Amino acid sequence: MTPGSAEALLSLRNLRLDVTGDDGDIRPILRGLDLTVRAGEAVGLVGESGSGKSMTLRCIARLTPPGARVGGDVLVGGRDVNRLRGKDLRRFRQTEVGYVFQDSRSAINPMHTIGDFLLETARDRGQDVDAARASAVDVLTRMGVSDPERRMRQYPFELSGGLLQRVMIASVIMVQPVLLLADEPTTALDVTTQADVLALTDRLRRDLRIAMLFVTHDLDLATAVCDRIAVVYAGLIVEVADAETARRAPVHPYTRGLLSCRPPLATRLDRIPVIAGTPVSATDSGTGCPFAGRCPVRISPCDTTPPPALEHVGGRVHCHRAEEIIAGALDHELPLTGAVTAPTTAPAQGGRDER
Repeated sequence: MTPGSAEALLSLRNLRLDVTGDDGDIRPILRGLDLTVRAGEAVGLVGESGSGKSMTLRCIARLTPPGARVGGDVLVGGRDVNRLRGKDLRRFRQTEVGYVFQDSRSAINPMHTIGDFLLETARDRGQDVDAARASAVDVLTRMGVSDPERRMRQYPFELSGGLLQRVMIASVIMVQPVLLLADEPTTALDVTTQADVLALTDRLRRDLRIAMLFVTHDLDLATAVCDRIAVVYAGLIVEVADAETARRAPVHPYTRGLLSCRPPLATRLDRIPVIAGTPVSATDSGTGCPFAGRCPVRISPCDTTPPPALEHVGGRVHCHRAEEIIAGALDHELPLTGAVTAPTTAPAQGGRDER
């Protein structure tokens, strides 16, 4: 059984996405993703820019760009999202799935107060406004927002980036969705504020048993806040592992390469370590393993044959040489990952952004 498949709240089955370019050519973005997320579980979606992470979230929320064609199944609570229409689709977006964007300033109307933003969904659903206001104040408090009553009367430009991102997350938590889609929600924040916001979000998510799909380019961050990790490359998931395995004993050469690029804290380097070669898009990845052109243990089948899936104690990996890697036979050819120490997500003392 695929790890995470039992009692799956979210199931992606052979998810595919093609978009039509300005020249009329059809370009693949996602080439067959299989992933599950259980209720109350956090799964990290990790990979370099252009790998298809954000587009995966957009497929789930039905927010794909014009000209996009989605194939495969997107099941949330057993329902096929691709079949939802009209009021059913609106209700799904309003009550079942919450979307936290990377840039909160682009997602919150600058002409409305924070209170108007937070209460908009309650009004649309015909809920009691006073009860919704009390709920908003409560969630803002739990998200570490000081003086929430005053914040409700303020406009977005009056809040710092850290506070505004807390407001964005609070707006999602208020609805108590079954699934939270977080698209690099703390990338623009400083490290201290990032840790504080993530810790508070994680605490609320666990309290309410909300499933979360967390997109990030930072593998260390993902292993710190998520239960499992899915590593994406050129529109394909190449490895799924529990956080501990992804942190200390990843199998796929790409996952190992990502961890090896983490600069040491105790040694000054002349150059930051990188994975050799250039990332490819799903359009240019060919028929074999998409990572073949950059892989230090590449063999001829890697160029022409899709790698088989291998289930192991820590998860699932798609690699022609997975068994050899697990046995340690290729350690001399692969980058060393070491025992990575995950960054803390505990909120710093006095870490509130008070502006």
